[in-house]
Amino acid sequence: MTTMNTRTAARPLAEVLAWSKSLVDPALRAAAQRLPDATRRVAAYHFGWQDAHGRAAVADGGKALRPALVLLCAEAAGGAGADAVPAAVAVELVHNFSLLHDDVMDGDTTRRHRATAWTVFGTGPAILAGDALLSLAFEVLAPSGAANARLLSAATLALLEGQAADLDFEQRDDVTPGECVRMAEGKTAALLGAACALGAAVGPAGDDRFGAFGRAVGLAFQHVDDLLGIWGDPAVTGKPVYSDLQNRKKSLPVVTALCSGTTAGADLAALYARREPLAETELAHAATLVEAAGGRQWSQAQAEALLAKALRELTAAAPPSRATAELASLARLITTRTH
Repeated sequence: MTTMNTRTAARPLAEVLAWSKSLVDPALRAAAQRLPDATRRVAAYHFGWQDAHGRAAVADGGKALRPALVLLCAEAAGGAGADAVPAAVAVELVHNFSLLHDDVMDGDTTRRHRATAWTVFGTGPAILAGDALLSLAFEVLAPSGAANARLLSAATLALLEGQAADLDFEQRDDVTPGECVRMAEGKTAALLGAACALGAAVGPAGDDRFGAFGRAVGLAFQHVDDLLGIWGDPAVTGKPVYSDLQNRKKSLPVVTALCSGTTAGADLAALYARREPLAETELAHAATLVEAAGGRQWSQAQAEALLAKALRELTAAAPPSRATAELASLARLITTRTH
C-alpha cells in the first residue's frame, strides 16, 4: 500500500475534484465495459460519455463529490487515494443507479442539462440500466472483502427505504419534519456516510467518525439540494425551474413550511392539494409561501449546523493534514453550492 505526504499544502477544490476524476473515471469506464450491451449503452449516455445514438460525447457527468470523499477519507486515515479507487467506483455506481431510478419515479425529463435516460431509451431500459449499475457496484467492491460489501449494502438498503418514504410522502398530507429528516438520512446521508467509511477503511487509522462526518455532510447536502429544487437556477442546476414544487415533493423546507402553523403554510397546503399541474405563476407563489412560512430559512440554518457537526467529527477522526483540510473545504462547498 502506498502512502501520501500529509504535510503538503491543501489544493484548490477544483484541483481536488479533477484529481479524483482522473483516478476514478478510467476505472469507472472500465467497469462499465463489463455491462451487457443494452444496459451499457444507456449507462454511457447517462454518464455523459455518449450521445443518444452511441457516438462519443463530452457531457456533464455530475459533480462526482462522493468519489472525492472516498479518496480523501482514505488519505486522511493514513492510506492512499489510489487504493480506494474500487470503493469510489462502487459508490458512484450505486449513486447513479439511484439517479436513473429516481428520474423515472419523479418523471423528471432533464438531468445535467440533457434529456434523462428514460425519456431517450424508455422506462424499462433505464430501470434495467440502473439495476445493472447496482449489481456492478458490488462486483467492483467484492475483492475488498465482505465487511465493505455489507457496509455498502446497508447504505443501499437505507437509500431504498428513504426513497420509498419519499414516494409515500407524495400521497400524504400529514408528513412531519421529523419523518422528512429520517427519510433524508436514508435517501442521501447513508450513502455519503458509507463513502467516507469505505475510504477510511483503506487507511490504518480508520475511524467510525469518518462515517459520522459523511452522514452529517450528506444530510446538509439534502437540505441544500431541496433548496435548489425550489430556488435553483435551471441554467446552473440542469433541472426545470420549481421542479420539486411541480412534483409536489415533500422536501425538507416544504414540510417545515406545511407544518409551520402559519397562514403561508396553510395556503401552501391548499396549492399542494391541487391535482392539476400548477401554472408558472402558481409555482412562483408556492416558492414565496415556503419562504414566508420559514422553510427556506430553516433548511439553510440546518445545513449550517450540520456542517459544523461534520467538521467536529472530522477533527475527532483524524489529525490535521492536507486531506482533512480538503475534506473540510469539500464539506463547505456542499453546503454553499449552487448546483
